[in-house]
Amino acid sequence: MSAGGTDTSGEELWLPNGNPWIIAIAVSLAAFMEVLDTSIANVALPHIAGNLGASNDESTWVLTSYLVSNAIVLPISGWLVARLGRKRYFLTCIVFFTISSFMCGIAPNLGLLLLFRVMQGAFGGGLQPMAQAILGDTFPPEKRGLAFALYGVTAICAPAIGPTLGGWITDNYSWRWVFYINVPVGALAIALVYHLVEDPPYLARLKKRVSGFDFIGFSLLTLGVGALQIALDKGQEDDWFGSHFITTLIVVAAVGLVSLVIWEWFQKEPVVDVRLFKNFNFATSSLMFTMLGMALFSSTVLMPQLLQTLMGYTAQKAGMVLSAGALVVLVVLPMVGRLTSRFQARHLIAFGWITLALSMYVSCKQIDLLMSFNSATLLRVWQYIPVAFLFVPLTLAGYVGLSAEKTNAAAGLMNFMRNIGQSIGTSAVTTLISRRSQYHQSVLSEYTASARFHAAITGLTTRLTQAGLSVHAAQQQALGRMYALVQAQAAVVSYVEVYWLISVASGIMFVCSFLLKGNKPGKAGSVSVH
Repeated sequence: MSAGGTDTSGEELWLPNGNPWIIAIAVSLAAFMEVLDTSIANVALPHIAGNLGASNDESTWVLTSYLVSNAIVLPISGWLVARLGRKRYFLTCIVFFTISSFMCGIAPNLGLLLLFRVMQGAFGGGLQPMAQAILGDTFPPEKRGLAFALYGVTAICAPAIGPTLGGWITDNYSWRWVFYINVPVGALAIALVYHLVEDPPYLARLKKRVSGFDFIGFSLLTLGVGALQIALDKGQEDDWFGSHFITTLIVVAAVGLVSLVIWEWFQKEPVVDVRLFKNFNFATSSLMFTMLGMALFSSTVLMPQLLQTLMGYTAQKAGMVLSAGALVVLVVLPMVGRLTSRFQARHLIAFGWITLALSMYVSCKQIDLLMSFNSATLLRVWQYIPVAFLFVPLTLAGYVGLSAEKTNAAAGLMNFMRNIGQSIGTSAVTTLISRRSQYHQSVLSEYTASARFHAAITGLTTRLTQAGLSVHAAQQQALGRMYALVQAQAAVVSYVEVYWLISVASGIMFVCSFLLKGNKPGKAGSVSVH
């Protein structure tokens, strides 16, 4: 059996010489560092703008530049592995990610910071898929579920921990330490990976077949993905199709990505192996990873935004609500890893989607302006637990029927689909909240002509007058307070609608789960699972 877990003629299962769990910790450490950097800098943007003499709009490019370069590299990581070898590529990514992190920390102006963030995103793009592929080769088939559970900690918990950790570092030290903390972690990861990680034999065979570079494919990829990522990141800020810039980006992205698929489909050695989508399980799992990214990141944006903008929570207190869910997932993920050796991946996926649908539906009923801290924390925990039942089984199901040579490319594409889902989810949430809040505000404002509303204004005016305000000032303040209440209620209704949409989408994914091909849990040689 090959390293991928598929049956081959007379080939035995390859496993590395080192302790697999130490290898797993080493590669997951590198991946955790990279995923953390997608969210840790968010809360530091105002500090970065003030320190470097930039506007708030200009500082947002610190995030956008990282996401764009990261998204471009993810799909081509399989080709880079075939060209360079996986260990060499993985080490190169860690080394230059660590160096560029340090350079971000010492950047004297915004221009150089953006340049180093592009470098950081480009070299960070190979860390997630390579960690995933290395884990698949390091463990025998019956233990890969547990290995992917460890990797799931990086992909699921890091985005939730990032804002809280970034806020604490920025408040207590400096925004530059948001980048400096990668240096010791990166150095440790480099040492461990250099001494422990090995390349399986099939990669040597794969390297012999690679020649040349698909410049046209890479150019189309850069154009399409870059334009799409910038449009998603800046769309709500620039009013989407009301902006010629965003409209142009969306057209460029559509043309570039469609042309990429057509071009790569007929290439003998494509830089992005789009023919992987002919495999039904891989295509369906990739779609579900996109939906998982949307649900994971949109719900991560929703809860702290609700708590901070409408309920007066500080960034640190809102982060504590998110972190509670992440801590519970740390406990649940190893349990899910063990369950993969007893149950088919598609059944665990179905359980994850239906539980996520129910948790989002309950959120629709529980969200209001009187929600306590404990209620918000419990709600977030319930929203987060189903994600553990999706991430690991989806990774397993996505490789059913794939050969070992295809797994590195598949890892890059699945991580790419999840990252694009995260960008789409974040953009969709911020847009829907803004647009639906305006709509519900216009609906609620119709009730301001009622006798009850005028009675409430009169009563509030009287109390403010008794508190020492003049009649005119009391009337103005009473109207202002009631208007703020209308705005808050309109916003809450829009949050409820977004949770309802996520619930419906999760229900649809639940039905699709049963279309996946089944694997044989805990049986070596049954499926290719990287």
